[in-house]
Formats: sequence, structure tokens, C-alpha cells
Amino acid sequence: MKKINKWLPICVGLLFSTLVIAQEDTEIIFHEPANPARAKAPFSEMVQAGNLFFLAGQIGIDRSVGKLAENGIKGETEQAIKNIQGVLEHHGLSLDNVVKCTVILSDINDFKAFNEVYVKYFTKKPARTTYAAAGLAVGAKIEIDVIAVK
Repeated sequence: MKKINKWLPICVGLLFSTLVIAQEDTEIIFHEPANPARAKAPFSEMVQAGNLFFLAGQIGIDRSVGKLAENGIKGETEQAIKNIQGVLEHHGLSLDNVVKCTVILSDINDFKAFNEVYVKYFTKKPARTTYAAAGLAVGAKIEIDVIAVK
């Protein structure tokens, strides 16, 4: 037992220094959006750190018409996911690459209806956090952000 205890601090130190070096070598890329009009936004639509891709939150706005999708929470959920798919596909990824979702609902009572749509798209079941908050952008009922791995 004493031999294991003797080497434990050395092993932990090596692991820690390896992690620090790995983080120092990680290139961070702030990707330009596929749609040049979105380049005016005060945030990046996608940021890449190594093989991790962090997407900005997407609401259920249909960009082809510039309005929130119809049919309430279900329509907005589907459109938000389609917006996520578009960003992912632009970078050679799909919903299957998503490992974490954060979902913000304007009304927690919409949880069941949102989930009915969500499960049709996120079949790999990424980790997820869902909560409600008042006052989403442009009166949206939902916002979803994701982290994907390539």
C-alpha cells in the first residue's frame, strides 16, 4: 500500500501537467457564419476549441421569412433544431455529434410539448439541461444551445 501512496502524487502531477499542456495547445477558432447577414451579430454563431464546437443559442425563428415559426412551442422547437442543424451541417457535423444541450423555455408548462418534438431529432440522447426563464429574444418560447464533438 505504501508503494501506491508514494507514486500517487507523481501520477496526479503528470496527469495535471498533461491536461494543462493539452489546453495550452488547443486552437480556438471563431467561425464566420454561413449567412453573411449574421456576421453583424455581437457574438459568434460557432466557436471551435480543438474538436469541441460550441454553438450560440438558437431560437425558433425562420430566417427565410424573418419571423418566429408558427404553431407555438412545437413549431418553434422544430425550427430552433433546424437552425442548429444548419449551423452544424455548415461545419461538417450533424445532430449525432451533439453531446450537450441547454434548453431555455419561456414557460416550463411547455416542457411536455417541447420534449415531443425534441426526441424526434436528438435520438442519441445527449446530456441536457432544461429550465424556464422569462424574456427570451424577440418573444421566443424556446432557445437551445449545444456543444458538439467531431
